[in-house]
Amino acid sequence: MPQGTRVRESRWTTRRLWWRVGTFAAALGGGLLFLTSYVTAGGNEIRATSVTDLASLVQRQRAETDATVAKAQALTQDVRRLTKLQGGLPTGLQQDLDLLRPKAGLAEVTGPGVTVVLTDAPQSQVNEAMQNGTPPIDLLVVHQQDIQAVVNALWSGGAQAISVQNQRVISTTGIKCVGNTVILHGVPYSPPYRISAVGDPIALQNALDQSDYLAAYRQTADSYGLGYAVTSATELKIPAFEGILKLRHATAVEKKKSRSR
Repeated sequence: MPQGTRVRESRWTTRRLWWRVGTFAAALGGGLLFLTSYVTAGGNEIRATSVTDLASLVQRQRAETDATVAKAQALTQDVRRLTKLQGGLPTGLQQDLDLLRPKAGLAEVTGPGVTVVLTDAPQSQVNEAMQNGTPPIDLLVVHQQDIQAVVNALWSGGAQAISVQNQRVISTTGIKCVGNTVILHGVPYSPPYRISAVGDPIALQNALDQSDYLAAYRQTADSYGLGYAVTSATELKIPAFEGILKLRHATAVEKKKSRSR
């Protein structure tokens, strides 16, 4: 056999060997990849709708939170009922609790006040912004800091009690954004966001008007179609806080004696 022919056959044999080795390595790698995916997913589909659907996850979390809050409310009612059966609390202690309950947000408050409603820009405008890239989506939706700015302004205006989405705002209340929803006391809410406050309507309106943050928000709202509306009422009802209190211990602040001049 000529030397050239032997060289060509040797090269072809070598190529076939490497091709077989490469094919085996690729098959082995693919098998390991599928095995790793199966172990990671625990035998379930990795891209299952229940895992990737954020809206379903939020709804499920809200249902679980509602159930927990309802259970806590039922237990609270049981405690009150059993306390009464045992003769109640000492008179002095009960009076102190009755005085502190409104300040702690544990009693319903009624009276004149104002309601502020914040809404996102129209969905058609949001869809157009998503297609064109302008304006930024952040300018078309209400954020937690917008709601917090309204709450802070109402407090500074002398509000006696405040609610957001008919949920009483207390000292431990936190407002958080998750996607296009706002989480309040562990429950997700979608716009429009209603913030109500009991107090002097004129003083509350002045506090809203004097807020620098809200002045900037109103400019953005006018430019991009967000909603900002304030209405006054002769009587509003702010419900008592019915959730789970996170505080386990608190100490009353002693009043300082006034100095004579």
